[in-house]
Amino acid sequence: MPSIKLKNTEITQEITGSITQFPKYTSQLMNLANQNSQGTRPKVVGQMTEMFHAFTGREFEEWESWYENRKPDAIENATDLVYDMIIRLQDAIQLIDRKLVQQWVKDLVVTKTFVGLSFQEAILSKIAQVKATTYRHSTPEEESKGIDGYIGVKPISIKPATYSAKDMLTENIEAEIVYYEKKKDGISFNFDF
Repeated sequence: MPSIKLKNTEITQEITGSITQFPKYTSQLMNLANQNSQGTRPKVVGQMTEMFHAFTGREFEEWESWYENRKPDAIENATDLVYDMIIRLQDAIQLIDRKLVQQWVKDLVVTKTFVGLSFQEAILSKIAQVKATTYRHSTPEEESKGIDGYIGVKPISIKPATYSAKDMLTENIEAEIVYYEKKKDGISFNFDF
């Protein structure tokens, strides 16, 4: 049997009858503004999966009408939140010059790498000590799969606690994940393996 691939644009065109095109980079900026403003969270637009399962129609136009009747102000409210954040981002972008970009890159590449890898080292070492076993760092190939090290033979991924709260996670890490939290006087973490 042949493998069939449907592009998102094909599916959207088939289901809705049209495709909305956005100018280059604008979707990315609006996505960022939406993440920051939380404009399309359930408290603003409704619990979409639940609503869709309650919908008994079959056509896109029916869904659009059904949704708008149940949440008449949702699109406007979400638009206001996202647009307000776009204005804030426009103001912030005016503050960005080459020097600021260079400071940001250096902070990311040098400072955050050193701090993050130092946290990994400390966490791996402490877990190995508690488990009375050895640890090792991952190889570049293992690291590309999201593995930061091994406790004995068990693969471990070490992430800041904020990582689990991120909306757009695309990684599928096949390892035990240890979340750490920076505290005033150090870091804290739990593990249950």
